Amino acid sequence: MTRTPTRRALLAAATALALPLAGCGSDGPADDVAAASSAPATTSAAEAAPPAPTGPFGPGCAALPPEGPGSPAALAAAPAAAAMSTIPGLTNTMVTVHAATLAASLDATQDLTVLAPVNEAFAAVPPATLDPLLADTPRLTALVTHHVIAGRLAPGELAGTHTTLDGGQVTIDGAGEVFTVSADQTLLGAADATVICGNLPTLNATVYVVDQVLTPPA
Repeated sequence: MTRTPTRRALLAAATALALPLAGCGSDGPADDVAAASSAPATTSAAEAAPPAPTGPFGPGCAALPPEGPGSPAALAAAPAAAAMSTIPGLTNTMVTVHAATLAASLDATQDLTVLAPVNEAFAAVPPATLDPLLADTPRLTALVTHHVIAGRLAPGELAGTHTTLDGGQVTIDGAGEVFTVSADQTLLGAADATVICGNLPTLNATVYVVDQVLTPPA
């Protein structure tokens, strides 16, 4: 089967650097200490939950340069598509964004959350599944916009069910620095998608890099 130019671009991009992407009391002090130590420990749900990170998190973030293009500071100064195009591990995502002619829209729309598949996520999709998708602009557009949520979601807001720009929904589980999307919401359906580098702010969006391609509901 002849591969489309987009497919060839995806395969070529897959060789680029990808993100490597826990009794009775008394008034005496001694009695107070004894009473406190014998009291059963109680922990509220809020106390049990791991703290939400305030900056980028995840093992994949180690691949980001400390300064210059692709660094957190540079990403924060550029709109979404332009910023993501400087992250080597998102080359394949940007190929699909440009193929669906959505780059300008991503750059111009305010307050978005982008779930961006890393290069290997696209490389793992068999040609028999990916080629027809790349050749079908409406389906490709739905796929790309299914990875975009209206509104900036901070890590503490990421877990939950969110409506995507294609009109579908994506449910994200987790807390702290561990977030997943169930396998049945992915294109391959074989494993949960995991956020490998999250909370990357751009000028108009917050990016979370995932290790699986998601898919709109059938």
